[in-house]
Amino acid sequence: MRARVRPEQYSRVASAALALLCVIVLSGSLVRLTGSGLGCDDWPNCNSQRFVDVSSTHAAIEQVNRLFTGLVSLSVVLCVLMAYFRLPRRRDLVILAWSLVGGVALQVVIGGIVVLTGLHPLWNMTHFLVSMMLVTCAFLLERSSRLESIGHTWRVVPPRLRRAHALLAIAAAVAVTTGTVVTATGPHAGDENAARLGFGLREVARVHSTSVIVCITLLAWLMWRTSHETGRHASSLRQALSVFAFVAVMQGAVGYAQYFTGVPVLLVAIHIAGATAFWLALCNVAFAPRPDEVLPVSPVQ
Repeated sequence: MRARVRPEQYSRVASAALALLCVIVLSGSLVRLTGSGLGCDDWPNCNSQRFVDVSSTHAAIEQVNRLFTGLVSLSVVLCVLMAYFRLPRRRDLVILAWSLVGGVALQVVIGGIVVLTGLHPLWNMTHFLVSMMLVTCAFLLERSSRLESIGHTWRVVPPRLRRAHALLAIAAAVAVTTGTVVTATGPHAGDENAARLGFGLREVARVHSTSVIVCITLLAWLMWRTSHETGRHASSLRQALSVFAFVAVMQGAVGYAQYFTGVPVLLVAIHIAGATAFWLALCNVAFAPRPDEVLPVSPVQ
């Protein structure tokens, strides 16, 4: 008898995959912040002698992060398998689930390149940005799993606000990208001998700060424009923008605090977690189900 997966069951698995993909961003950053980036100096083995090695603190930290990748891989494989047994089966969910598998596989390869290039900053930047793309795909999968079709995943925005809505998304993406440049320029490279980008930290921090200010300015303007709109779609957009504004302001405050206190490890870790929350909040602004199209939770007959 063919196994059957109910829509609400699939949504729970998709939510778990999204959560794990967010957590591994933080666990990966802790590897770098503890100087454990080369705790395992080989790939896919930890070193030339052992596949798994926890003989030192740095090796153990890096090894735990690598093993945690296995949980992430399991969750995305389950998303694919269950997409084929979900009733009704949906092609868009299958495609999105496979995008997670492809993204995780790509991250494994990039992670290997990061190690084999001695933690080159450009590959570290790529590692993080691809993580944000994976989070986006997982967010889309989780949201889409609650809808009748992928066509309704894009947030409904009043026509006169669509350009500002798109500009906000672009500005937020620029802010995150410039943030990776600051990280690749500053301390906490993952190893004391790792290369850094040859920019001045003060200059790239100013560029990043400017991009954040532009993003928040666009956000404030869009919130003001949305306050004059009526209807459930405008109300939903206002709520999403309010959450985004809270996360963006808190993230900006942490960014300035870490800069003026000498970039302490704890604040950097909070800032990286905040960057993931910032990206999730952006996804919530860009993609959302229409309230009248959420699937009812009912058993499959």
